[in-house]
Amino acid sequence: MSQYQAPLNDMRFATFDVLGVDTCFARLGFTDATRDVLDAVLEEGARFTETVLAPLNAVGDRAGCTLDKATGRVTTPPGFREAYAQFVEGGWSGLTAPPEFGGQGLPHAAGIALKEMIDAANLAWGNFPLLSHGATEALLHHGEDWQRDVFLKPLVEGRWTGTMCLTEPHAGTDLGLLRTRAEPQADGSYSVTGTKIFITAGDHDMTENIVHLVLARLPDAPAGSKGISLFVVPRQRVARDGALGEPNGVRCGSLEHKMGIHGSATCVMNFDGAQGWLVGQPNKGLAAMFTMMNTARLAVGLQGLGLSDRAYQNALRYARERLQMRSASGAKHPDKAADPIIVHPDVRRMLLTCKALIEGGRAMGYHAALLVDIAHAAPNAQEREQADALLGFMTPIVKACLTEWGVECTYHALQCFGGHGYIAEHGVEQLARDARITTLYEGTTGIQALDLLGRKVLQQRGAGLKAMLGMIDALCSEQGDGGAASEFVDALREKTAQWQQLTQRIAERAASNADEVGAASYDYLMFSGYVTLAYWWARSVVASEASSRPAAFKAAKRETARFYFERILPRTLAHAAAMESGAETLTALEADAFDA
Repeated sequence: MSQYQAPLNDMRFATFDVLGVDTCFARLGFTDATRDVLDAVLEEGARFTETVLAPLNAVGDRAGCTLDKATGRVTTPPGFREAYAQFVEGGWSGLTAPPEFGGQGLPHAAGIALKEMIDAANLAWGNFPLLSHGATEALLHHGEDWQRDVFLKPLVEGRWTGTMCLTEPHAGTDLGLLRTRAEPQADGSYSVTGTKIFITAGDHDMTENIVHLVLARLPDAPAGSKGISLFVVPRQRVARDGALGEPNGVRCGSLEHKMGIHGSATCVMNFDGAQGWLVGQPNKGLAAMFTMMNTARLAVGLQGLGLSDRAYQNALRYARERLQMRSASGAKHPDKAADPIIVHPDVRRMLLTCKALIEGGRAMGYHAALLVDIAHAAPNAQEREQADALLGFMTPIVKACLTEWGVECTYHALQCFGGHGYIAEHGVEQLARDARITTLYEGTTGIQALDLLGRKVLQQRGAGLKAMLGMIDALCSEQGDGGAASEFVDALREKTAQWQQLTQRIAERAASNADEVGAASYDYLMFSGYVTLAYWWARSVVASEASSRPAAFKAAKRETARFYFERILPRTLAHAAAMESGAETLTALEADAFDA
C-alpha cells in the first residue's frame, strides 16, 4: 500500500521563502494570517491527512460507492463518512470562507497547502467537499441576500456540500446545446427538469443536504450559450427562511463505473420538476458559473500536484531500498548483494523529473492561489487588475500542466517499481489511474489550451502574458550580473523572446486562417508552462540562497534547477517546431481518409 507524508519542508519553502505569503497577507490586510497561524494549519493539516485520509485511499478504491436504486441514494466507502465528520469538526470546511457566514476568514492561499495534502492523501474523498468552495463563491458573488443567508452558512460549516451541474448526455463542453428547462412558478421559484451527467459528489451520505448549482434554460431564453441561466437546486427543499422541507425532485439515476477515483461518486443526476431558485440575472448563468469553474480549475491543478508528490515519495523510498545490479561506474554499496536502483542514471532521470516538476509546480500553483487574494484585496485598483489578468492567464496553465505532469510523474513512479508497480500491492497503479481524470474534468487539456491562446492571449490582447513576461524580465535584470540565479538568465531571456515571437506569428496566421489557433493551442500551452516553470525554478534558487536553510537543501535546489533547465526545458523546442508547422499539417488529411 502506498504511503503519504506531507512534504512540510518544501511546502514551507514555497509558501514563506519563495512567495513570502505572510508578508503579502499583512500588506493585504489579513492580520490574522500570521506565520504562526499558517504553520499551525500546515501541522494540523498534515496530521489529519496522514492519519485519517491516507489510510482510506486504498479502501475507497477497492470498495467504491454504491447506489440504492430504489431510493436514489449513494453510500460512500467505509470510513469516508466518519472522516468527513472529523473534517467538519476540525473547522477545515470554513478555513478560507467569510466570517459572516461562519468561516475563519483566512486568505485563499492559506488553504492551498491543505488542498494539496488532501488530494495526495485521498483524491476520491477530497472530491466530496471540493465543489463546496466554488458553490460558496458563486452564491457569494451572484446570489441574492436571502440566498447567501440561507445557503452559505451550512455550506461553510460543512453541514451541506455543493455540486456543479453543467454537462448533459448530448452536450459536453458545448454548453450552448444544453436542454435542461426551468419553468417559473407562482412563488418565485422555478421547476427544473433535465438530466446532468458526470456530477462529482452528486449524491452521498455525508451531509443532510446537497446544494446543486444547475445550468438551465428559461422558456423564453435565446438559443445558444447566451440563453443559459443558473439555478440553486437543493436535494432537500429549502424555503426562503431557511426551513428544510420535503425531498426535492432530484435523484441520482446511476453511478459511473470509472478507471479511477472509485471512492468518488460520479453521478447521473435527474431533475424532475425540482424546485430551484434563479441565481443572478436571467440568461447570464454562464458568467456566474465561471466564478465557480475557475476556482475548480485551480483546485484540480493541485490534485495533479498532490498525486505527483505521493507517487514520487513512494518511488523514492523504493529506489533507495530495492537492490538490483551494480552501478556501471563501480559498486556503490559493496557490502550488499547489489546496489539500490537509485544509483542507476535512468532511475535518477525519472526521479529528478518528478522532483523538478513537483517542486517547481508547487511554487507555480501556490502563486496562482496568492493571486486570488491579491486580485480581491490589493490596496490599489491597478494591482488588483494586473493580478486578475495574470490569474486568468495562469489558470489554464496551472490546471493543464500540473495535471499532465501528474500523469507523467505517477507513471514515472510506476516505472521505478518495475513489475511491482503494475500490481495493486504497492498502490502506485491506483495513483496512476486516479491521475488520469484530472486532465479531463473541469475542462480537458485541449479546452484549457484554447482558453489560454484563443481567449486569454489573442482576444484579451495578452494582458496576463505581458504581466508574466514582466515578472521574468524583472528577475533577469535583477540576477543578470552575478546574482544567485545568473546561470539561468540567458536561457530565460532566450525563451521569453521566442515566446513573444511565436505569439506574434500565430496571431498573424490566425488573421487569415482561424484553424491556426486550434492547431497551435496545445503546444502553446505546454511551451508556456515549461517557460513559466523555468522562472519559478530560478526564483526558487534565489530564495534558497537567501534563506537560512542547510547547505544540502540549497545544493539540492540548485542541482534540480540545473536538471530542469538542461533536461526538461528543451521540450519547448519540440513544441515550438510543432507550432511553426502551421495548421495544414493537421487539416490537410480528409476526415474520410483517416482509415485509408
